Amino acid sequence: MLFSPSPQRQRLQLQISERRLLLMAGDVLAVLIAVTIALFLASANDFYDLRIAARRLATSQRLILITAQLFILYLIVFFFSQPLALPRLFIIYYAVASFLLIALSRLLNPALSGWISTRRRVLIVGTDWAAMTVIGAIGRHAHEIYDIRGVIAEADDILKDICDVPVIGTGRDILRHVYTDHISELIVTSTRELSAETFQGIMDAYERGVAIVPMPLLYERITGQVPVEHVINNWAVVLPMDNGAVFNPYLALKRLLDIVLSTVGMVVFLLLLPLIALLICLDSPGPIFYSQERTGLNGRVFRIFKFRSMRVDAEAASGAVFSRQGDPRVTRFGRLMRKTRLDEIPQVFNIFRGDMSIVGPRPERPEHIKRLTEKIPFYRTRLVIRPGLTGWAQVRYNYGSTDEDALVKLQYDLYYIRHQSLLLDLNIMVRTVGKVLKMSGV
Repeated sequence: MLFSPSPQRQRLQLQISERRLLLMAGDVLAVLIAVTIALFLASANDFYDLRIAARRLATSQRLILITAQLFILYLIVFFFSQPLALPRLFIIYYAVASFLLIALSRLLNPALSGWISTRRRVLIVGTDWAAMTVIGAIGRHAHEIYDIRGVIAEADDILKDICDVPVIGTGRDILRHVYTDHISELIVTSTRELSAETFQGIMDAYERGVAIVPMPLLYERITGQVPVEHVINNWAVVLPMDNGAVFNPYLALKRLLDIVLSTVGMVVFLLLLPLIALLICLDSPGPIFYSQERTGLNGRVFRIFKFRSMRVDAEAASGAVFSRQGDPRVTRFGRLMRKTRLDEIPQVFNIFRGDMSIVGPRPERPEHIKRLTEKIPFYRTRLVIRPGLTGWAQVRYNYGSTDEDALVKLQYDLYYIRHQSLLLDLNIMVRTVGKVLKMSGV
């Protein structure tokens, strides 16, 4: 009896045209993903900020930086890919073509160059310090977006102008100005002490489609900061927005990302350690590493590790002080490490241990925490999350060496605490890469 093999299920056979179509679909998907990544990098570098788009030199600088980041990202992928899996010259072709085409688009587009704009017409309701602050913030950060038509004051608080913006009436005049000046937004500096007349005027405007925006929220939107000086006794404005969640997957994902990236960072640390240790020893006498107490999550004190970038006796006479621009205590190689952030690499062990995260407010010394808590409202709020190797304040503000700088950095840190997410973390990481490439450390 002859053995008859059991029939096997025949695989689906695609036509040649169908195979080509499938390959094209895969390439289109890959291109869309690549474009999404490129747009995210561009957004993280403020490439769509109208103030930058209006200046050709600034636009060109950002475009060069974004192209460099994409090139580095491609090299990383190329390094971990199988041999010949990626075309060697593809990134060069793409970088040159995209740079030229985007540059040409920005050059020829008058709307993005600032020649044509339609600003939102707004009224400021209030004449207190918050009104002065938001007028100044709009002037510095959003004058291309907002056109302040005037200030609305209380009946017993009529002034000529606030920061060169005229006071044009009281609450009873709001609706009239909404019609005559085509107002699209009211910026309310305080909701606690509004008179009945002003409140009624605001509600009349709201019923006719005018947006009502509290000053702190607008300030956050245009500056990326929380105005701590103008939210006294209002804890809701400085605490995390999702603080009441029973389970927040973001925290678990962030910790997983910290472990993965810190593990990679420890490999980089071991590779660079011999060379950096040699250069530190040749540059100045003393240990290779520097350890210092810092305050972390919920006020817990831990020791941070860094490559030594200063003289051994740096604080013998001054005690605990902020480092400053051009600090004479910094060694020659230490200055290079600070500019490139190489001195921070040992902190990957703090991240792996859980003392720190990749992204978060920079950890401060207990002495500074104690002093600044007494001086700056809500300063201890930055201790409700893990400190970070980099943070929103580090990528949005220059290096600070005074208590006034600490206040500005706190405003950025509180913004991060309120809006923290994986996308914001990735945004900060991309911006950090840009800072490193520009060697903007001190």
